[in-house]
Amino acid sequence: MDLPGLQESPFPADTPSAIAQARRRVAGRFPGVRIGTSGYSFPDWVGNYYPESAARGKMFDHYVRDFDTVEINSIYYGIPHPRVLANMEKKTPERFEFLVKTHGSFTHERDQADPNIPKLLKAVSPLRDSGKLKGLLAQFPYSFHYSSLNLDYIRDKNSRLGGVPLFVEFRHDSWLRPNVKEALRCEDIGYTNVDEPQLPHLLPPESETTTGIGYIRLHGRNSAQWWQGGGERYNYSYTDDELSEWVKRLKTLRQKADRIYVFFNNCHLGHAVRDAHRFMELLTIEEA
Repeated sequence: MDLPGLQESPFPADTPSAIAQARRRVAGRFPGVRIGTSGYSFPDWVGNYYPESAARGKMFDHYVRDFDTVEINSIYYGIPHPRVLANMEKKTPERFEFLVKTHGSFTHERDQADPNIPKLLKAVSPLRDSGKLKGLLAQFPYSFHYSSLNLDYIRDKNSRLGGVPLFVEFRHDSWLRPNVKEALRCEDIGYTNVDEPQLPHLLPPESETTTGIGYIRLHGRNSAQWWQGGGERYNYSYTDDELSEWVKRLKTLRQKADRIYVFFNNCHLGHAVRDAHRFMELLTIEEA
């Protein structure tokens, strides 16, 4: 399945692609706003974003020509040797920025978190040393409900990160209470705004920040397959009207945040790339 508008970036590129040009327009009109995708190395992006000839080891080289930020999600599944991220950092221009999703033990197998945090910090140290690491994302599961103990857990794990900024994403609406956001502000922990299906007890879309940095993740609205888990839950492509809703929310968020990161996590078949590109276009069109 080919998605229109995704193969506009030659490989290798001699001139800026349509995505790169849109990204530069965003940077010019909205300093501090960065738009990218949650992950970049997906086999089903070949032919839909990456050229058919693209080798897996060259995907990131292609990605960094179009985008100025990425959310690294693979560490959730396993903590790599530091040289893995060191090699990635070498492929990026000076102003490129990374956000890294925490290992699964941080959010899901929480009794195993403490011994893995030093390993995680060592793995991301090349990004931190380069000044390109802008934070860690902890995406907690639906089963992680609000309680004073769970809030203390977040406080404790944040204190172990050695000053690396932490952003938290909740999947259960029991966390939607004023004392939570006040606690995050006091601890300088970032809050993640989400777009996801409006199913019982999932979170609604918001324009909130608790640190002066805005974080937005768009997961798609595939209600039919959301509870089935796996990659199919992210098989969704946004309409212009749906993206325009987030253009408005981003502009609201800019009144509170100096920097804003927007990551598209509807990665199935390259939808994330197409929607990130279209979001850039709508953001600058509606501003004009």
